[in-house]
Amino acid sequence: MSDSDLLAITSRFVRGRNTLFAQADFGPLYLDYYLHLKDNQLDLPEPADERLKAALALFALHCVARPRNDILAWTINFQEPLLNLFLAGDTGTGDVVGRAYTEGVKESSENAFYQDLVRRGRDPHRSVVGFQGGDVIKAVETFYEFSEQRPARFFQLEPDVFAVVAAHPDYDEEWFKNLSIEDVRSLSATEEIVDLEKRVVRWRCGCNQSRILGALAPVYQADPQELFLGEELIEVNCPRCAGKHRVSQEMLEAYLADH
Repeated sequence: MSDSDLLAITSRFVRGRNTLFAQADFGPLYLDYYLHLKDNQLDLPEPADERLKAALALFALHCVARPRNDILAWTINFQEPLLNLFLAGDTGTGDVVGRAYTEGVKESSENAFYQDLVRRGRDPHRSVVGFQGGDVIKAVETFYEFSEQRPARFFQLEPDVFAVVAAHPDYDEEWFKNLSIEDVRSLSATEEIVDLEKRVVRWRCGCNQSRILGALAPVYQADPQELFLGEELIEVNCPRCAGKHRVSQEMLEAYLADH
């Protein structure tokens, strides 16, 4: 994939308001997402699909505003209906990926938002924030309010177009609080905006047969029969993107012999 095929997102600074602004049409990212679903014969119910698409856009905007050495993961847990959205990304490469879990979701007293952050050279860090309701944007904004060092507001300007306005020190709080969708749509015309940097985003998990075999190898060594239950082949879904991988005992034996 060439750079021209990647989704480019430009971060901008709104002078006088001390905020960061970015927006993008996520149609190209959604195209790759749907091709991934088709290639792996995956089918999501519409409510889960729409929430995952929104979360992918918000997560991508979050990633482009982060330092370039972060490995990030979000888990957004909804209790009604039970649903987990999982997003993962690398701010250095621009890779983002996600999936929805509609089965085996733990019941709890409230929704929960988890961020796992690995910054090269530092210990992993986890943030957990509770939130109310079923709106993905409100969930992410609540996470920013209680976990990040600055608030941020997210907007869906068109079906595939999302934007973020994130506060910096000494930001104009009243202006920020009262921003509407129409205000954000016309921001480039009404405010003095300076480009900061451009980053690319792409749908990419990086899962492959070797990684799946590596994850299954300890389980297979402990109890081969329990893993295969008499079947010649088992189908394994990647925990990051739900991609399907078929594995046989012969493949695992060969992997273990090589490693």
